[in-house]
Amino acid sequence: MLTPAFDLSQDPDYLTICIRVPYTRTSEFDLFIDGTDFKFYAKPYFLRLSLPGRIVEDGREKATFDIDKGVFTLKVPKETTGEHFEGLQMLTSLLAPKGSRSAKPLVEDVCGGSETARDGGEEEDEEEFDWQLEQEVYTDRSEEELGALQKYGFGNQRSGVFTRLQEELGDVIDVKNPEGSSASERRRARLEAEALAFSSDHYLADLFEDDEIHRLLKFTPWWSKLSPSTEQEEESAVSFSDEEKKQLRNFTNRSYLLDKTSRYQAWLSLLDILLAYSYEVRSTEGEHNVESPWTIRKLSGTLCWLEAYSCLRDVLMSFGRRVLCYPLYRHFALVTSSICDTVKILQSGKACVLKCLLDIHKVFRENDPAYILNDLYITDYCIWIQRVKSKKVLELASMLQHASLQKKDLELELDELESAARMVVEEEERAHSDSSRSSSSASSESSSSSDSSSESEESEAEGQGCSESKQGGGGETCKDNPSSSPIPHRSSSALFPVENGKADAPRSASQGCRQLIQELEQQMTEELRISADSCSEAERRRLPMSDAAVEADGPSGKSSSSGGTLLEPSPHKNPLLIVQTHQDQDFIS
Repeated sequence: MLTPAFDLSQDPDYLTICIRVPYTRTSEFDLFIDGTDFKFYAKPYFLRLSLPGRIVEDGREKATFDIDKGVFTLKVPKETTGEHFEGLQMLTSLLAPKGSRSAKPLVEDVCGGSETARDGGEEEDEEEFDWQLEQEVYTDRSEEELGALQKYGFGNQRSGVFTRLQEELGDVIDVKNPEGSSASERRRARLEAEALAFSSDHYLADLFEDDEIHRLLKFTPWWSKLSPSTEQEEESAVSFSDEEKKQLRNFTNRSYLLDKTSRYQAWLSLLDILLAYSYEVRSTEGEHNVESPWTIRKLSGTLCWLEAYSCLRDVLMSFGRRVLCYPLYRHFALVTSSICDTVKILQSGKACVLKCLLDIHKVFRENDPAYILNDLYITDYCIWIQRVKSKKVLELASMLQHASLQKKDLELELDELESAARMVVEEEERAHSDSSRSSSSASSESSSSSDSSSESEESEAEGQGCSESKQGGGGETCKDNPSSSPIPHRSSSALFPVENGKADAPRSASQGCRQLIQELEQQMTEELRISADSCSEAERRRLPMSDAAVEADGPSGKSSSSGGTLLEPSPHKNPLLIVQTHQDQDFIS
């Protein structure tokens, strides 16, 4: 018989059951309704459900069949109007036959053995084939040997699994000898491995260069859109895909009897797995990649070291240490963010938890060595979580929400490491600022010295240019002194022997003027002979002179009409200008 795909929904008065039965005849439907039992048969499909509430067959039931889609829809009235049926999305739990909850731990509910015995000769080969499959080494161990092996897996119910998986051992877990190492030995080895794997350089790089970290912290996972609500709103908010529903139907029905200690450890291990899953979803921004199986396995001490936690603080410490030791992004903010994400998952109810577990199951199922972890943990969690009470899930969420985790709890000396790194950064910034100031002052000094040197060079060039201009004769003026008067070559060489010798040595204005006046008067009385034509030419060239030069003569107490030679201070190197007038001829003669 084939188990068909099915889906259940409800309203206050009716329970709706949709069953997909393609390629079947409409005349061959058989239904059985009795309280919490529901049975459906349409060759070759058979469906048996154990419902969480009672339904009745009183004539109000309705059934339709869509031939094109092959979907049979049945609406059955509830025995108690307004009653809410809890757990209609837990398809694996609904498939369990009545009374299976009292079975021994990890007992599979199969019903093919008796049929095989009745079938006769053709099934003899099948029995031999089954017998050949049972010839496994670990079944030959005595009870004493099996009791000496260490327990691990869901609820610490498994042992001897890795004795026949030696090749895959290193790719799945980090424990070297899982069968012979106790829980305390595994924990001690885990802490030592984490201490060796911690890289201060990697941690500080993510701490100070945190652009990628801030981008990941802004990511919003799919469960953030859900709000803490009642069971009715939870079922409507969380929906399962067809692939997830198919996987739920494919799970083998199992029942678990766990003592108080094993049950508490199962809850803590579930929390550890969800924390690793939350980090992986945030670090990949919801897009799984080839590293996703490794990340989930590596960050979970349960999956990687077969850890059995005894308290919530141990779970948080293990997760925080492993986040800062192994993945690509190692930042404490991602630890706290993953804890908040896990609180949100648990607050959204066990349907949200089941959806996360199904996603993990798919990730491991598609990875060659990681599928073993499905057999050890994830499959059992997918079946077990469907049967727990929602109140327990909310209690775990509340306990995690009120828990606190600080950097000092991780025992990696993070505070001291960050303080030392910040001191180094401050010293580097201070040294950089000092070097910047010194370089700026040096550049300003060099620029000022270059300016002064350029000015002196320009002054020397101007003086040389004026001297060359004067020696050139012909009454040409100096180009850098537009206000100076033209002087004939002969007179210039005779009048300015002292001036040419002292042009490069600066002196005060008053002393230089008096000395030059005396020397010029002596030279003029003894050697100067200026022709009338030269004076007329000089007079004509003097006419365009600026008014500023004329006004500069006023304070000296001499007038241009008083006769004699007028002396003017020059704005450049030559301290005096000689302006000749008509009266100079009479005075000389």
